[in-house]
Amino acid sequence: MPVLLIVMALVALFAIVLLAKTVKIIPQARAGVVERFGKYQQTLDAGLKLIVPFIDRVRYLIDLREQVVSFPPQPVITEDNLTVSIDTVIYFQVTDPVSATYEIANYIQAVEQLTMTTLRNIVGGMDLEQTLTSREEINVGLRGVLDEATGKWGIKVNRVEIKGIDPPPSIKDAMEKQMRADRDKRAMILSAEGERQSAILTAEGNKQSAILNAEGDRESQILRAQADREASILRAQGEGQAIQTVFQAIHDGQPDQKLLAYQYLQMMPKIAEGDANKVWVIPSEITKALEGLGSSIHEIAGIPQDATPRKRVDMGPSEPQLAASIAEGHSEASKAVQEAIAAAESAANPGSSAKSAPTADEGPAPEEPPSE
Repeated sequence: MPVLLIVMALVALFAIVLLAKTVKIIPQARAGVVERFGKYQQTLDAGLKLIVPFIDRVRYLIDLREQVVSFPPQPVITEDNLTVSIDTVIYFQVTDPVSATYEIANYIQAVEQLTMTTLRNIVGGMDLEQTLTSREEINVGLRGVLDEATGKWGIKVNRVEIKGIDPPPSIKDAMEKQMRADRDKRAMILSAEGERQSAILTAEGNKQSAILNAEGDRESQILRAQADREASILRAQGEGQAIQTVFQAIHDGQPDQKLLAYQYLQMMPKIAEGDANKVWVIPSEITKALEGLGSSIHEIAGIPQDATPRKRVDMGPSEPQLAASIAEGHSEASKAVQEAIAAAESAANPGSSAKSAPTADEGPAPEEPPSE
């Protein structure tokens, strides 16, 4: 009985091992290279596969996905004998698992070495400035060479990228100084252009302002001159109408020598108001002087004996009481003149106060010839 159990256990173990050697599971995006007695037999794709146990075996499991490999910085000498460090990134994919297994021992190392040599050949024909500014050209050239060389290895290079190009520290310092100088130059140029534009705009603004101010002054002077002209015209018309009105009023009132004498007597106190007039003597012949003055002013002023005006001035519609008021005012003025003359004679000749003064009804006294 124990021997039977041992035999059954050995048979079960053999069956498990046989099953494991027969059944193979290939993951997705993988390819299994099967060898029989050390020789290529077949390529297994993804899924559950069966092989001959103890005769066939899966020697390599190849990844069919696109792979990214970043190589360390490589020193490269440019055409002008300057050493730069270039970092590269390769994007490739295995298209033929059999070629990638049997045509090259280590395809990643082969791609790295091929990338270094190709990069040195491309960059060796460029100077430093061209190398720094021609990344796309370097990528295209490197990709073309790698794709052609790796085609027989069952590898397809999809993209080649340059991560960085680092010049020597001394060159980098010189480049920084050059870039700083260029920036300062551009800044000075932009500042000068800005100042020039500002000066031009300021000058144009001043010009426009001066033109507008001149136009404003001209318009102001024109308007002021027009206003002065209209004001002068209106003032002259008003003065003319006032003169005509006064002239018409004088002629309508029919003034005589008594009224003029009365006006002279009203002006005499104003004449005596000056500071220089310390003493003011009234002559005894004040009546005759006033009569002579009245007749003289009457003749000089051109007042005719006939007070009727030669040319009537249109005074507008008059009220019915206007003539009565003018006559009443004339009589009151004549009476006031007679009283003023009588007071002056009594003050000058106290002895002749008994002599009665002429009344307004009697009319003015006859003129006497002036005394020598």
